[in-house]
Amino acid sequence: MRRLPALLLMLPLLWPTLAGARETLVIGVENQYYLPAYSYENGVYLGFARELFDAWAQARGHQVVYRALPVPRLYASFLGGQVDFKFPDNPNWNKAARGGKAIAYSEPVLAFVDGTSVRPERKGQGVGAVKVLGTMGGFTPWAWLDRIKAGKTALSENYNLEALTRQTLAGRVDGVYASVAVINYQLDHVLKRPGALVFDPALPASRDHYHLASIKRPELLRDFNDWMRKNQEWINALKTRHGVEKGVEIQ
Repeated sequence: MRRLPALLLMLPLLWPTLAGARETLVIGVENQYYLPAYSYENGVYLGFARELFDAWAQARGHQVVYRALPVPRLYASFLGGQVDFKFPDNPNWNKAARGGKAIAYSEPVLAFVDGTSVRPERKGQGVGAVKVLGTMGGFTPWAWLDRIKAGKTALSENYNLEALTRQTLAGRVDGVYASVAVINYQLDHVLKRPGALVFDPALPASRDHYHLASIKRPELLRDFNDWMRKNQEWINALKTRHGVEKGVEIQ
């Protein structure tokens, strides 16, 4: 009688292991401190985004690895297929670099306003009063680019968000261009100075949403969308707990 190969004889023992195997998904993220949305500190990805993606992965039986990179390298890794997903992303960002690639985007994950926060006494003075604009290093203040290119507003970059916020409070820059919710988090929780800077809606701003993007796994974005729709109440509570949309009004 012909004997079965040893591996076939072992398959009944391996089924539980194989059935329980979890697919590993790599999400490319920014190695920036940008709480409450996200942060990368001491090798750990934190914030609203981490809790959201971990919950989806656990519900769907996936294992998630977060690969944190500087913004330019993150774009290169994503477009080069070295990560499965990129967060945050938006189809309006850095269009030239995307080179016509077929990129799929999730439904909106969260709303953001990238705008200019100023000291209360400077609110309403107009764009002409902003001679020096502070922003995070590696970020592009799209709404201000025309004035910056025309030499009407100088740009001051800082890779440390707390230091950037302190510069604005001290008057070393005329305003800080960043996520309004992120600046509010700095004022409320880090510096303990709520209201010391205010968003000026009369100044250039960008109102949109963060998305999860993928080139390699568009089918999983459809699954992520389905999961978000079914868990919207929990996601809204998570947003509230983190304050991730504080001060944000999409128009």
